[in-house]
Amino acid sequence: MPADVAAAFDAFPAALRRRLRGIRGLIFKTAAQLDGVGPLTETLKWGEPAYLTDASGSGTTIRLGWLRPSETHCAVLFNCKTTLVESFRERFPDEFAYQKNRALLLDMAKPVPETELSICLGMALTYRKRR
Repeated sequence: MPADVAAAFDAFPAALRRRLRGIRGLIFKTAAQLDGVGPLTETLKWGEPAYLTDASGSGTTIRLGWLRPSETHCAVLFNCKTTLVESFRERFPDEFAYQKNRALLLDMAKPVPETELSICLGMALTYRKRR
């Protein structure tokens, strides 16, 4: 993990940091299972950990963060100019909370719905490839 990304994770409250690091692992695991995605670039966008498909150009950026001041939900954010969150909402109306057309919100008090989240991550990682 690049030092600046590690510092961004360290700035999160402890419980949020653990949850987001778990989601980070799921992003890499999902990317490794998809043909044509290739290695991910891990960087910061708007001060938040971000995952890009620079090598293949197959997808759109995924960011990890939270919507302050709430510590009850963490956020997996997507480019708001895509149709991704709309597609997630149609496919998984009850598994996530949503913020407009930019984020999946995960309740910190509940287990991460890994199967559903992995599907959403895969859709983001292959967004440009599918278009």
